Amino acid sequence: MKLVFYTHSLVSDWNHGNAHFLRGVMRELVREGHDVLALEPQDGWSRSNLVSEQGEAALERFQRDFPGLVSHAYDADFPHEAVLDDADVVIVHEWTDPALIARIGRARRAGGDFTLAFHDTHHRAVSARPEIAGLDLADYDLILAFGEALSERYRRAGWGRQVVTWHEAADTRLFRPLAGEEKECDLIWIGNWGDDERTAEIRTFLVEPAARLGLKGTVRGVRYPAEARAALAEAGLAYGGWIANADVPAAFARHRMTVHIPRRPYVEALPGIPTIRVFEALACGIPLVSAPWDDAEGLFRPGEDFLFARDGAEMAAQMRRLMADPELAASLSAHGLETIAKRHSCAHRVDELFQHLAGHGTQKVRSQLAPREAAE
Repeated sequence: MKLVFYTHSLVSDWNHGNAHFLRGVMRELVREGHDVLALEPQDGWSRSNLVSEQGEAALERFQRDFPGLVSHAYDADFPHEAVLDDADVVIVHEWTDPALIARIGRARRAGGDFTLAFHDTHHRAVSARPEIAGLDLADYDLILAFGEALSERYRRAGWGRQVVTWHEAADTRLFRPLAGEEKECDLIWIGNWGDDERTAEIRTFLVEPAARLGLKGTVRGVRYPAEARAALAEAGLAYGGWIANADVPAAFARHRMTVHIPRRPYVEALPGIPTIRVFEALACGIPLVSAPWDDAEGLFRPGEDFLFARDGAEMAAQMRRLMADPELAASLSAHGLETIAKRHSCAHRVDELFQHLAGHGTQKVRSQLAPREAAE
């Protein structure tokens, strides 16, 4: 089949975690022999910031890190209808310009012989509800929401024809344990600052526990203001800025543990949705301690796959346990890897995507998926 993904960006992962997941999904699709194309705005926010900060070489590196993936940048004159003419499946990300979202819907209504899906991987259905409510989704066959709480928001609001949950997952071709990397530091946190959505949480669950224990650690991510960088330095945490996602497995391998600090909108309004870094960290076998969130869908086995910490004092206590107990660290690593291998790889998500398409796609797509279903 030919699948077209409208993305905020595929080539840039600057403050754009969804690129991690889409790269993994697209690589699985290519491996299975499908024709896969990504389209992204030429002036997209993530892409523009990456080039401004890192230069054009960062875009060129994408092709070296992910050979076989194709992304075309479009401008105002791009012939969208012509590109979609022979597509079987079109998946449009929610950061796509609203006018283009509507235009693609009109192409479907005008006789486009493709299954059209809308993919939401953010909290704007709660935090910016009027923006999502204003999108023209009437001609979309399917809504793919990255958590059941978000799916319920769409269903209750009557947005879209059919709404299904399609979680993110780890690209296990990239994220895996790396042998031979020497442990250089105690702790690593990879995450972006981002709009004051977890400022207090970063201080409570990272900066203060690390300082209390005297841990040697590393922080990678973007948009950290000067006062945040100063607080990290005072706590003894080295700040390294942006890190290409392809370099993350090696960074994890050089540290003894990591943490998960969810953004406040997910904790308060959309329970059950972790960041993609949880999947990726467990896939790399690094022990993880998480700030509070409600695993409402039972994605993991808290206490076996990772540890929870209810507050800063408990975070420090859990970090201390991991530093002192190699057997505990090894157990978390093994159980986390097991859960990812059984449930949360991008290969699993491709299978789930095809199941959704078989149930809600056009007859054209369902007929192409029939041989796959018979083989399974």
